[in-house]
Amino acid sequence: MDPEAAEGTGAERAPRQRLPRALRIVRQADFQRAYREGSRAKGSILTVVAVPNGLPHPRIGLSVGRSVWKSAVRRNRVRRIFREAFRLSRSELPAGFDLVLIPASPRLEPQLVATREELVRLARKAAVRASGKAEARRRQQ
Repeated sequence: MDPEAAEGTGAERAPRQRLPRALRIVRQADFQRAYREGSRAKGSILTVVAVPNGLPHPRIGLSVGRSVWKSAVRRNRVRRIFREAFRLSRSELPAGFDLVLIPASPRLEPQLVATREELVRLARKAAVRASGKAEARRRQQ
C-alpha cells in the first residue's frame, strides 16, 4: 500500500513495545517454583508472589485465568496493564526476584497508576518475606 494513501486511514501502527525475554518468566518450572517457594503479598488490585532468581534484575510472570474475566479481551487488558505497570516501575522493583502477578479479585478493571503504586509496594513486601524465607532455609541446611 502506498504510504501516502494509507495516511489517515488508521493503517499506520506504532512499533510493538515488547518486554525482552530476559525480563519475563517463560518456563513452567519457574512458575511452579514461585508458587511452591515464593512469598506472597496481597493488595486490592493484585497479589504478588516473589522468589529469588539469582539475576541482577527482576522478571515478571502473569497468571490471569478465566476466573477473572470470561472474555479473553478483558483478560488481555488486565495483562496489558500489569505488564505496563511492571515496565514503568522496573527501576523501583527489588532486583533479583521473579514476580508473579495475579489479579486479586474477579471482574477486575485495574487502572495503571493505582496498579503501579500497588505493584511497587507489594513487590518490596513480598521480596522482604522471600529473603527471610531463603535465609531460614540456608540456616537449616
